[in-house]
Amino acid sequence: MRNRKGLMKTLLVASGFLAVTAVIGTPAQAQNYRWCAQYGSGFGASNCGFSTLQQCQADVSGIGGFCAPNTLYQPSAAPHRRRAQP
Repeated sequence: MRNRKGLMKTLLVASGFLAVTAVIGTPAQAQNYRWCAQYGSGFGASNCGFSTLQQCQADVSGIGGFCAPNTLYQPSAAPHRRRAQP
């Protein structure tokens, strides 16, 4: 009986630790690339990690699938150009 209480305390502390780590952990960053490979048909896997259509097509070549634009792609802000001082 005593052993069971110790196990329960350990599990409670461990799950509390996991909950705290999940809350204070850093959020995942979304991939921001232009092209997605859709593998197979229907509910196949996808990978939106391609900068160019050619990279995506090379990836699906021979294994089936197709490439589509990433609907969540957000272009990075263009760098600000400084004016020349007169």
